[in-house]
Amino acid sequence: MDKILRVNMTELSTKTESVPTAWAGLGGRGLTSTIVAAEVPATCHALGENNKLVFAPGLLTGTPAANSGRLSAGAKSPLTSTIKESNAGGTAAQMLARLGVKALIIEGLPKADKWYSLHVSKEGVTVQEESELVGKGNFAVIEALEARLGKKTGILTIGPAGELKMTAANISVKDPDSKIRSHGRGGLGAVMGSKKIKFITINDEGAPGVKIAEPEKFKTAARTFAKALLDHPVSGEGLPTYGTNVLVNILNEAGGLPTKNFTIGQFDGHDKISGETLHDTIVARGGKPKHGCHAGCIIQCSQVYHDKDGKYLTSGFEYETIWGLGADCCIDNLDDIALADNIMDDIGIDSIETAVMFGVAMEAGILPFGDSKEMLRLLTDEIGKGTPLGRILGGGAGSVGRAYGVTRVPVVKNQAIPAYDPRSVKGIGITYATSTMGADHTSGYTIATNILNVGGFVDPLKKDGQVELSRNLQIATAAVDSTGMCIFVAFPALDIPECLPALIDMINARFGISLTGDDVTNLGKQVLKTERKFNIEAGFTKEHDRLPEFFKSEPVAPHNAVWDFSDEEIDEFWNF
Repeated sequence: MDKILRVNMTELSTKTESVPTAWAGLGGRGLTSTIVAAEVPATCHALGENNKLVFAPGLLTGTPAANSGRLSAGAKSPLTSTIKESNAGGTAAQMLARLGVKALIIEGLPKADKWYSLHVSKEGVTVQEESELVGKGNFAVIEALEARLGKKTGILTIGPAGELKMTAANISVKDPDSKIRSHGRGGLGAVMGSKKIKFITINDEGAPGVKIAEPEKFKTAARTFAKALLDHPVSGEGLPTYGTNVLVNILNEAGGLPTKNFTIGQFDGHDKISGETLHDTIVARGGKPKHGCHAGCIIQCSQVYHDKDGKYLTSGFEYETIWGLGADCCIDNLDDIALADNIMDDIGIDSIETAVMFGVAMEAGILPFGDSKEMLRLLTDEIGKGTPLGRILGGGAGSVGRAYGVTRVPVVKNQAIPAYDPRSVKGIGITYATSTMGADHTSGYTIATNILNVGGFVDPLKKDGQVELSRNLQIATAAVDSTGMCIFVAFPALDIPECLPALIDMINARFGISLTGDDVTNLGKQVLKTERKFNIEAGFTKEHDRLPEFFKSEPVAPHNAVWDFSDEEIDEFWNF
């Protein structure tokens, strides 16, 4: 039977609870957001005793379904002050699911100035004092814990940024190669740090596993679903070959590649940091151009990147990070960007928020545009060591903008805008403005239809159809995030008729139920409305669903496009 594990850090106590009926049909984001909305006072301090940190595997996580190994983490965000869900691959989600853990809820703050760890097994969850690994980077933590507990141990950990409660801090997850995936956005690493939890370990030995109510029906649907993933040109060909960084040249061509802190839409050095160059460099150095972030991934859009001497440098080297440190900071040295990614993994800080922050820092004159060596020094010597300047930088783009009086600060609800200029790709601008979690491309990835012609085509330079596109994709994404599926299953789901019904058939076969497509859509709507209600109670209004004013006043080359939506047009988003 599924269970809820609850940890009270004030009392240093734990208990196992049965799953309330109202939560039984939820998983992943749907469950984390429901729990946060029900149990966290919306106006509380995100780093205070009343916030809660919730982890939940998805509805299909732990089954043989392809690409179903995502773990959701939720809390009130210290970066945005909104509700937050972030999901990541790695090994933890499938281990928790096999143990029958529907959700792990962490509440309260310790009374003593001590650090702790949690350990999850088939017996439940225990709290232990920890001193040896406090202050260590994530790679050292994983290495030490594997030596202490065995290579098969699942690990969630925070680095120095999380310990210092920097609002751009993330939670790192061990992947199948003992490297790192991240619950990146929203500062959830600071929430874990506030609760004085350095790491969570998981042992699924003797786990009951995930029971499937109708195995044959599940197997048939799973085969159809996997075939759709492999048959689609994006999920079956583009992403496995070039990774997410395939988008550099595509967005540059579209004039939507934000460059020099969002002043222009194309980067002269795009070829040096492109997905094609990344692929060729990896192959030449003996790395892995295809790699999965969790067991059962068949898209394999991750990769392993080596330095010029053939030594590991980073993996999961994503477009948004390469764009942010590359085009947005005017850096065309892929090795320096990869080294920065490695450092950010180790200190445990979001590589999107931090990349955009550096663009703002360059605008502020903290370092020159294009100076990758000083960027690396600031990461290591300032952010990594928690100096006063490092704390400002570790607070993200908005923090630097406020401290240095910068007006071109690309944030919504204080979260950095990633990778796609909303003036040239207007659909993603609606997503940035209206997302319940601050600027977040994954909330409603209109790039699929605006740029990649997936699910049809909506002209990225025109306003027509953008609100409806973002709305439909945000609803669908909220549902997908609840299943434990990777967001990239959306590509075949939009284009291949058999894909979405197969996904629904897998859910039905897993639980022995009979959901319809409408039920899944309604789940997505319910999740969004739950999140929005929390935000309204926290003090957010429709006036917060806006892009920074410079997007309206500063046209972006090469199309001289501006953000030209009225407030009334943006507010239409919530009419569902």
